[in-house]
Amino acid sequence: MIKGLAITPPILGRISIGSIVETNGKRLPVKEDFFTITSQVQGRNGWLNHPMNEALRKKSGGTDKLRSIPVRVLFSEPGLNLRAEYSLFDRQTGRPLCVGNGETCRRYTKSGLQSLPCPSPDGCELAKGGACKPYGRLNVQIGDEDELGSFIFRTTGFNSIRTLAARLSYYQAVSGNLLACLPLELRLRGKSTTMSHRSPIYYVDLTVREGMSLEAAIATARETDQRRRDSGYDQVALDTAAALGLRLQKFRMRRECCTFQIESI
Repeated sequence: MIKGLAITPPILGRISIGSIVETNGKRLPVKEDFFTITSQVQGRNGWLNHPMNEALRKKSGGTDKLRSIPVRVLFSEPGLNLRAEYSLFDRQTGRPLCVGNGETCRRYTKSGLQSLPCPSPDGCELAKGGACKPYGRLNVQIGDEDELGSFIFRTTGFNSIRTLAARLSYYQAVSGNLLACLPLELRLRGKSTTMSHRSPIYYVDLTVREGMSLEAAIATARETDQRRRDSGYDQVALDTAAALGLRLQKFRMRRECCTFQIESI
């Protein structure tokens, strides 16, 4: 195995709540109030939609805007499904220059890659001007076509990262560590604050499926867990393999610009 190469969940497509629009020769992010599920292929007009995008729109009554997506997560450990850290990228190459967790960071310097203290963006000289942002990646399953494949949602928004981290942790606790078996749903929520000048901002939440109570979702998770055990499916081994794969990394891979949602606050 190549050393220093993180082994991350296989990606089938992307989930976004924003897009990139070219204006006066500049490519600028635009916030949207709906989900778009795309493939990993770009055309002249942007990312090509994944077939699941249209399929889910039809299931929801053919509405123009997709605001919820039925999902499951791959792993029972929350930190394997949602990975988040402070990240500072080179704006020219899209490669990470510094990645930290608020305590320690890995940073490229003139002397090479070093481990240094991470004071968070508010207390870091290198992060002045908003160059360093939280960067979260959530992997989820949509449909049953590929049991180990996933769609990825990338975000630099505190609201989405904070909400998703809390939900994953809470659902793991109340389900008795059956997070990977819970029938869940990504939901788009909006809110206005003083900092957003009363304009709506949108963030992603994770709930149990619409029309299902938490108790019913946990009962379904228990049934799914038992069925998987009977078939020989080993969730503990899967979580262990995923954790080992992530530990192989020395540094994060290239940022896919234009793929993650930027929230106002």
